[in-house]
Amino acid sequence: MLSYKHEIFLEVARLLSFTKASQNLFVSQSAVSKHVKALEEEYKIGLFERLGNTVKLTPAGRLLYQKLLVAKQLQHELHQEFTALSADYSPRFRMMIGASTTISLYVLPPVLSAYLNKNPNIQLTLKNRNSENILKALLDHEIDLGIIEGINKVSNVTYTPFLTDDVIAVCSAKNPLNTQNLTVHDLHQVPLAVREVGSGTLAVLEEALAEHHLKLPDLPVKVRLGGTEALKNFVRVDTCLAFLPRQAVVKELETGELLEVPIQGLRMRRQFNFIQRRGTENNLPYKDFVQFMKRHYSKLE
Repeated sequence: MLSYKHEIFLEVARLLSFTKASQNLFVSQSAVSKHVKALEEEYKIGLFERLGNTVKLTPAGRLLYQKLLVAKQLQHELHQEFTALSADYSPRFRMMIGASTTISLYVLPPVLSAYLNKNPNIQLTLKNRNSENILKALLDHEIDLGIIEGINKVSNVTYTPFLTDDVIAVCSAKNPLNTQNLTVHDLHQVPLAVREVGSGTLAVLEEALAEHHLKLPDLPVKVRLGGTEALKNFVRVDTCLAFLPRQAVVKELETGELLEVPIQGLRMRRQFNFIQRRGTENNLPYKDFVQFMKRHYSKLE
């Protein structure tokens, strides 16, 4: 079993930050430093180089990090086999999950409470980033499970389908566009508000436009905003047409604060996938988490 000192070292090595590691582990930065120092004294070798406000692994630190990743994988397998042998075996476990904005804000929160009540020994940390950065966090071992929108797939990651959602065009109820039915080519004359580069929502819009031989740079994009909530708040008070996930604007559509603007021939549907590093798909409790979420949302379809 990995010691607490080794768990702390892994987190600092993964993030290359004592501050971020202390935040993720819910311990003080001084405690993190103390445990890393104790490891360095135990091994009688430096594990990190301190460079002002940044740190990097020494050769010994890199070696220890790689060996501990293997040990952590073996620990996952051991927990899984013990759980199969005894229903009473339920170790404390810290899950690191990342999800794109739509999933983090609108899909996971309603069911996370039920999941954690069923699994009281799990402490869950959820990172909210755009799809591109969640994939990067997975590859950098910052997280062990991600949920992202369909983007270009990489070979060392497995993709498990989760659910689908539509991206729709919306505008303020006060916008004259709310009474119009547009065609794709009308978008040349309409000011647009879109998400930032790396967003899965933006990628779906660009793919849909490409089917009509259109490119976003050729359209009158007024603003690019990082985050769904920022885009919603902007379009509420502006005359732009915005492209947002239906999941993200359910309440605003119900109250009439935002209105859907049909665009003839423009269909924007996206697939959300669970992503994991290849070879870790059966690790508990991530496997159970995936199954729990899929069961919950399959009942709603």
